[in-house]
Amino acid sequence: MELINLKDYKATDKFTPNKLIWQEDVEVVLLAFVPGQGLKEHTTPVDVFFHVIQGTAEIPVGDETEEIPEGTIVLSPKNIPHNVRNTSNKDAKILVVKTPRPR
Repeated sequence: MELINLKDYKATDKFTPNKLIWQEDVEVVLLAFVPGQGLKEHTTPVDVFFHVIQGTAEIPVGDETEEIPEGTIVLSPKNIPHNVRNTSNKDAKILVVKTPRPR
């Protein structure tokens, strides 16, 4: 059995996405952000969901933007502009799942 402990991943001033799972049908990435850090708006050719596991994040999907609390999942359909930004005053962790894995 392979285990991935999300507590092992820390946010730093130099953001780098953490690819946790890279399989034929799915990609799982952990985004760990310091306060105020985030991604630029972009689109993906596959469905994506974001699970906020620590902190609070602003996650715009298309024309909708909401502050997303811990324990919440946001669905982002393929080809819709989206991004994510840590809006809390502590580090945030967002688990991103893309399915199927982009080619």
